Amino acid sequence: MSAPGLPLLGVRVLAVEQYGAGPHGTMFLADQGAEVIKIENPAEGGDMSRHVGPHFFAPGDSQFFHSFNRNKQSLTLDLNCDEGRAIFRRLAAKSDAVACNLRGDVHAKLGLTYDALKDVNPAIVCAHLSAYGRTGPRAGWPGFDYLMQAETGYLSLTGEPDGPPARAGLSIIDMMTGLAMSFGLLAALLKARETGLGRDIDVSLFDLALHNLSYLATWYLAAGDVVKRQPRSAHPSMVPSQLYQTRDGWIFIMANKEKFWRLLCELLDRPEWISDPRFAGPAERLANRDELTVLLDDIFRTQTTAAWLAHLGGQVPAAPIHDVGQALDNPFVAAIEGLQTYTHSAGDFRMVANPVRTEGVAAPRQGAPALGAHTDRILHGLGLSDAEIAALRARRII
Repeated sequence: MSAPGLPLLGVRVLAVEQYGAGPHGTMFLADQGAEVIKIENPAEGGDMSRHVGPHFFAPGDSQFFHSFNRNKQSLTLDLNCDEGRAIFRRLAAKSDAVACNLRGDVHAKLGLTYDALKDVNPAIVCAHLSAYGRTGPRAGWPGFDYLMQAETGYLSLTGEPDGPPARAGLSIIDMMTGLAMSFGLLAALLKARETGLGRDIDVSLFDLALHNLSYLATWYLAAGDVVKRQPRSAHPSMVPSQLYQTRDGWIFIMANKEKFWRLLCELLDRPEWISDPRFAGPAERLANRDELTVLLDDIFRTQTTAAWLAHLGGQVPAAPIHDVGQALDNPFVAAIEGLQTYTHSAGDFRMVANPVRTEGVAAPRQGAPALGAHTDRILHGLGLSDAEIAALRARRII
């Protein structure tokens, strides 16, 4: 049960979702107090991510699954049959929104659209997440994060110029598309509560990946500039903004503003660089980036990364290069309560906290639900008897 005071308390969302993108988005809703009912097909063993390894609390209880499904409820229901869809419609009549994360041509077939549900709930909002959209020549195509990164240019921007194309280390398209879906859902829900009329909202992995090209897309469309990979993960136009070598590793410096460049020169005891014609402004530093990299390497190599962070930290934007373990063990993470403990039948465990914080009220901290854990309670809420529920279970509809 969510704590009083959370902003989405009282909002019910039916989530027909799987794997990462959709579940990540609806988890944001659940963390803010929404009742998110995860619809899972009993014939398929529920969301396939329950079985994604390599780490499990128990067989079928994947740690991957928990990372995307905390604070939710699980209802087993086969939407491929008429009886399952009829129960879904009864649920939709008592819900605020549907969040779908399926192949683009499946949403309508399963009756998950506004047109299919508006007769039972004119205010229902139906948010759809798919790989390539629900219309167009790829509506029936399956698709995943890495494919989107490949086709929309990300791999041409990541890694060293002389290395092979490289994807981002995290499934950033999945996660951002899920969040975009939930944003669209809430935007439509605001309007539905004003007018009493819901609607369909669509977002696709491909659209989100393309949109994220942002200023790089504008530079190409307006100026014909195709940005390529830069050495040391450098910014394409801001200098210095890249990796530099220290005595024991690397440090990332981002002196993207003139005030930070001047301050860096002062802190490195090189005030003469401020007026040096080679580095006097952004254009000059960009033109002489290679020369400046050598000069900065020579300075940063004289001390360890930790020593430079102590000297620059809080003044010039700088960061160490951490692996995942170091990132989570970082004392700063503990200071901001970036990790939280979640309740689970096998014992409490920690996960990263939701980044959206509501002052004065804590987000719920319940681990992901067991498959079908809330089926009976939810169906009882629709007026079904124990005998009716048992009959549905015997026919594998739930």
